[in-house]
Order: sequence, then structure tokens, then C-alpha cells
Amino acid sequence: MLDFDPNSAPDEDSGVFGLPHQEKDSALVLLPVPWEATTSYGGGTSKGPDAILEASGQIDLFDGDVHKPYEPGIYMRPVSKEVLAWNKKAKAEAKKVIAKGGRIDGNRKLQASLRLVNDLSEKLNDWVYRQTKELQAAGKIVGIVGGDHSVPLGAFKATAEKHGAFGLLHFDAHSDTRDAYEGFVHSHASIMRNALDGVPKIEKLVQVGIRDYCEQEQAYLDALGERAKVFFDRDLARARFDGTPWTQTCEKIVAALPGKVWITFDIDGLDPQLCPSTGTPVPGGLQLAEAQHLISMVARSGRTILGFDLVEVAPGPTEWDANVAMRLLYKMCAWTLVSRGLRSPRG
Repeated sequence: MLDFDPNSAPDEDSGVFGLPHQEKDSALVLLPVPWEATTSYGGGTSKGPDAILEASGQIDLFDGDVHKPYEPGIYMRPVSKEVLAWNKKAKAEAKKVIAKGGRIDGNRKLQASLRLVNDLSEKLNDWVYRQTKELQAAGKIVGIVGGDHSVPLGAFKATAEKHGAFGLLHFDAHSDTRDAYEGFVHSHASIMRNALDGVPKIEKLVQVGIRDYCEQEQAYLDALGERAKVFFDRDLARARFDGTPWTQTCEKIVAALPGKVWITFDIDGLDPQLCPSTGTPVPGGLQLAEAQHLISMVARSGRTILGFDLVEVAPGPTEWDANVAMRLLYKMCAWTLVSRGLRSPRG
């Protein structure tokens, strides 16, 4: 461990969570992906990584659940200027298509805009794939910080190549299983469908907190059979009303997962009071402690958390959204390190 006082204020040039680590010193590397080309309601998620980084220095590093989670090293890479440029261009073209609800048949200019967005989305996916593969080859655990929810697809592909079959634990208000929503092949509303269709080694999708989805998505999930298990928000709420302890519900969720897991966390899976500026907030959702407890139970179960993503964080008029997100991110780092044998739980 570097000469570092975890009780002191962060230095001006410190990294994420006020830590002094560089990439070479870190077991876990966070990859920021400032991308939101296809968001069709609220915006701002491309600014999420910077907002989280800026807020993260305010955290107290002592963790009551995990022993010194910062010691193995946590580092966030700088935001890519190339990705920012792609995002700016893609977002401008996508806006034209979104204004028409994706109904652009016969309009050559809009069809060209759609092709450009889809092409840039492919470039973004390949960039995330290459960055993740490089980091995993160097022995790093990877966490993706979005950006909208389309961004982790490349990381899923790299993880499948590195680790073989695994499952997704998906926190979200939305199912994200639409087919090319508004014509965008890599829409944020299509990430789970793209993942399951494009990465055969994703053997199981376990969704938690889903409460806003369409008939097409329900039919798609039904057709997946045992490959998908959905814990809808209404059913989680009903269990609470009936007095079922949250730990007991979490045991059922964890039991549905295979031995190797990637956690994909859309911040709107939480109660929107915790993330009011996210792009598509939906009433309902989990409390922060509930989400953290479930993640802890995945790690304590002996399952391996291969990596994770935290997406759809949009900075609002205050630091609230980023403050909540960075605290969730720290817990995701902590329990991932526990699951990889690099930290131990307290108690």
C-alpha cells in the first residue's frame, strides 16, 4: 500500500474516492464511457463519469461492511476525448431521428443520420471491448462507469472471452429488451436484448426492480424460458407488504444466478428520490441499502463478481445524484473485491 492516510482530506491531484493509486498499482480499474447518443427523454448521462469522480472525494473510506476496500487499489482512467467527440456527433444526428419517433421511412437524410449513429455506436462498442480486454489481460478487474446503458456491451463480450459463461445481475426500472428502439441498433433500451442475442456465453439474465416495459419485451422474456428470471418491482413490493424479510427475497435472487456474475446497474433501478436527474425515472424501485445488501449477498454466497457497470447517472442541479452514485460505486467495488478474494467482510 502506498504511503496514504485514509483519514485525511484528498489531495488536489488524487484520483477517484480521493485515492493516490495509479493504474499499475490498482487491482480494480474503472473505465469511464461518456456516451448518451440514443437517450430519448432526459439527458446528461455522458457527464456522469466526471460528476461521479468530482463527488467521490467526499466519501469516508472506512467501510462498515468490508475491511479497507481501498487497499488493493481503485483507479479511474481519464475520460476519452475521442469518445466525447463520437458522442457529440452521434447525439446531434440521433436527435433528428428521435424527433420523428424513429419513423423515417423515405427520408434519406434521416436514414443517413440513423446509419451514422449506428456506425458510431459500433465504434463505441469496439472501443469498450478493446479497453476491457486490455485491462483484463493485465489482470485488472474492470468496472464500467457510464454513460447510458448501451455502453457495457463491449465489456460483456470481452468478459465472455476471458472468463467463459456467466450471468448478468441487472438492476433497472426498465427491461431494456426492446428490438432496435427508434431504429437504433444499440439503443440504451436494447442493451439486454443485444447482450443475450450477441453474447451466447451469457447463460442467465436475472433482472431486479423492473417496473416499466412493453408487450414486446414481455414476449421476448417469456421466449427466453429458463435463461431469464425477472423479479418485478411489484412482486418485490408485495413481498414486503406480506412481511417477507428482504434477506429472504435476496436469497431467492442470488439462487437464480450462476457461479460467475457481472453486475449491470442502471441507477434508475433505485427509488427516483435517490436519482431524480436520471434520464427516465420511474416511481418505485429499491432503496440504496436494499441494493447494497443484495450485492453483498452475491459476494458472500461464494459467487465470483467478474466486473460491473454503473450507468444512467446524470448530474442535476445539485451533487445529489453524483453523491448517491459514487457511494453505490464504492460499495460495488468493495464487494467485487471481496468476491475475488482481495478483501474480507467485517463480522
